[in-house]
Amino acid sequence: MSKKAIIIAAAASLLVIGLIGGMFFMLWSKMSNIAAAVPGNSAHAPATPEVKKEVPGPIYPLETFIVNLADRGKERYLRVTIQLQLEKLALKEEMDQRLPQIRDRILTIVPTKSYETVTALEGKAALRDELLRNLNEVLQGGKITNLYFTEFVVQ
Repeated sequence: MSKKAIIIAAAASLLVIGLIGGMFFMLWSKMSNIAAAVPGNSAHAPATPEVKKEVPGPIYPLETFIVNLADRGKERYLRVTIQLQLEKLALKEEMDQRLPQIRDRILTIVPTKSYETVTALEGKAALRDELLRNLNEVLQGGKITNLYFTEFVVQ
């Protein structure tokens, strides 16, 4: 083989290796962009600013209430345990001081409901809203942000 043939073969080999390397680089770049675009793939995703989650307020538990329901001719009762989510920790002290008023509001509102009302999902939601509204009227230094029924037995 002549020197000219060896040089042509070497140049062709380098050209083929260069083309293969270039194709591999383009394919690798494309795959990296696709992987970064897939939601949930944080390995190649650019850093996003961290969103600060709101910390829920403290929970204030109340004792269990047993009340008669407003059904004529039937003796039905509701056993309910309520926990209140407060706006801020400082409100716990006011809750302790106003506990008789809070219990009175609950014991005044809940017995006015019928069996059909408290067993329906919409009725429970309406009761929750009414209680929240009335209990917040008692408080001066903050508000109750949510009300949770942790026990709800109708008989």
